[in-house]
Amino acid sequence: MMVRFHWFLPTYGDSRYLVGGGHGTAITAAGGDRPADIGYLTQIARSAEQLGFEAALTPTGAWCEDAWLTTAILARESERLKFLVAFRPGLVSPTLAAQMAATYQRHTGGRLLLNVVTGGEDHEQQAYGDHLDKRQRYERTDEFLTVVRRLWSGERVTLAGKHIHVIDAALDRIPHPVPDIYFGGSSTAAGRVAARHVDVYLTWGEPPDAVAAKIAWIREEAAAAGRTPPRFGIRLHVITRDTAAQAWAEAERLLSALDPATIATVQAGLSRSGSEGQRRMLALHNGSTAALEVSPNLWAGVGLVRGGAGTALVGSHTEVAARIEEYHALGIDEFVLSGHPHLEEAYWFGEGVLPILHREGLWQHPFKAAESSVAAAIPFTS
Repeated sequence: MMVRFHWFLPTYGDSRYLVGGGHGTAITAAGGDRPADIGYLTQIARSAEQLGFEAALTPTGAWCEDAWLTTAILARESERLKFLVAFRPGLVSPTLAAQMAATYQRHTGGRLLLNVVTGGEDHEQQAYGDHLDKRQRYERTDEFLTVVRRLWSGERVTLAGKHIHVIDAALDRIPHPVPDIYFGGSSTAAGRVAARHVDVYLTWGEPPDAVAAKIAWIREEAAAAGRTPPRFGIRLHVITRDTAAQAWAEAERLLSALDPATIATVQAGLSRSGSEGQRRMLALHNGSTAALEVSPNLWAGVGLVRGGAGTALVGSHTEVAARIEEYHALGIDEFVLSGHPHLEEAYWFGEGVLPILHREGLWQHPFKAAESSVAAAIPFTS
């Protein structure tokens, strides 16, 4: 299977330094370096599309712009790029969400993918009026996706669950194509939801052995649910350069700009997280800057000031391509990547790593046929 790549839209702002925000953590001052206006986000979207990223993940939370509205605008500013819209099922009814997806598909020509975020932080959920605990939120997500899936299959649905109650729900028009559902989570409850409902299971960037164990776990859960296993994806940051020394120098630059007080504050906040995935991210570095390369070319420095995905692939283009091949051999077929700043780092990866993977037969540009490389003619040199 060919590898698929997706980029990221920083709808909270961008910077040449690490930007905080996510899973209840505040945005650092660097978030204001490049405001997340439509002009800048359009630059990122168009560049990602041109380079060969298939979609762009757009986050959800109080610390960023709304993903549905932002990507609906960006769909008019781009041509073929898909949008992996993160949303929380407890904040909208399943019938309305199914209808919104159908409308989005019609108006964009089928460019919607959905990232379902159950929500791991009680205080952030409560700010939106959601007062269920973590176990109840996963129960609701299960019921929510049951209704959405049935509506998308053309059924008329009545369901009286613990948390979702709909009567005689139906869609006038079914989305075409039905958007793939992406979902991540490291808890037992998350594994059961993934096995029952999702098309792509996402893990954050852990060392290969841990990722292999997660893949085996979800495959076992899917088998127990009588369902074909989903595809597997991984969420990573990336710092790739012409040489390994240049890449690690960039990682050190990002690290040296971090204020120890900011690190301590963010780590204290994240330590109260109810997310099992966040706990696993924190365990990679334990708040220390001493040993951040937790696996070859896998750097945990991002997680010092950012909730959620906290690791980056760091190295030369060849080394980063090799790590991608390693994850792919384990069963990872989709990579959701980001970098700081997101515009420039998209080009470093797209022009440095993707050609290597193309030559090795692992990747094909999703929007155009392969083109032969033709050197530009330079006048007066012959």
